[in-house]
Amino acid sequence: MGALGLIGGGLMGTAIIKGLLKQGYPAAEIYVADPDPSRRQHLAELGVETFADHQGMLTALTRREADGVLLAVKPQNVPESLAGLNLAGLPLLSIVAGYKIAALEALLPAKTKVLRAMPNTPALIGAGITALALGAQSGTKEQAWAERVLSSLGQVVLVPEKLMDAVTGLSGSGPGYVYLFIEALIDGGVLAGLPRALARELAVATVLGSARMVAETGEHPAVLRDMVTSPGGTTIAGLHALEEAGFSGQVMKAVLAAAERSRALGGEN
Repeated sequence: MGALGLIGGGLMGTAIIKGLLKQGYPAAEIYVADPDPSRRQHLAELGVETFADHQGMLTALTRREADGVLLAVKPQNVPESLAGLNLAGLPLLSIVAGYKIAALEALLPAKTKVLRAMPNTPALIGAGITALALGAQSGTKEQAWAERVLSSLGQVVLVPEKLMDAVTGLSGSGPGYVYLFIEALIDGGVLAGLPRALARELAVATVLGSARMVAETGEHPAVLRDMVTSPGGTTIAGLHALEEAGFSGQVMKAVLAAAERSRALGGEN
């Protein structure tokens, strides 16, 4: 891989840098622009080149054999971050939540190759899943480059951009639902008489192991649920209580609500 430029060195940008470094990517080939001195100091400790000015970073980047630029800023900072930038024909991969490819293209020189990605927070430990969408100007070369960069965060799936709001509702926001469920399991264990530390250990291991069962067996979750649900047993009693409260429907409503919110935010750019 050639040199990589990053506009924004926040949590997700830093996660990508650390993931790439673990994969053996040379730190000297990573160029990061961020206006925050403390962020630049932290990034410099990783061995990467840091810049306060976006165009200054791009000018230095294009002196090397570069592959592309990653945009990792807050949505409200996108117009300012891209204003007047000369990408020198390099593709731009955006991980900015809710910002559509067409809106990014409108801020850049004509025919700029733009790609859009939606990672989720488990990416911070290399266990995420990222959806990638290609702009009209991007092809297999840009896709392969983006997938190599994003694989530092975990899995990568290719989707049409029209599905990005649904992706946001499920995998982008999904960790929040899972964390709430884990918290509820812990509190349920405490309510049933368990010490909190033990309840936490049991809840985390149960969720982690159950997810691995789905991933590694390839079975439908309903099949695995049936395996643990004995007639007249404890699990069916617990499942009955959940369904009486509308558990499945409420989770589906949460995904839909988040997707609709993503769609609304996307309409603002």
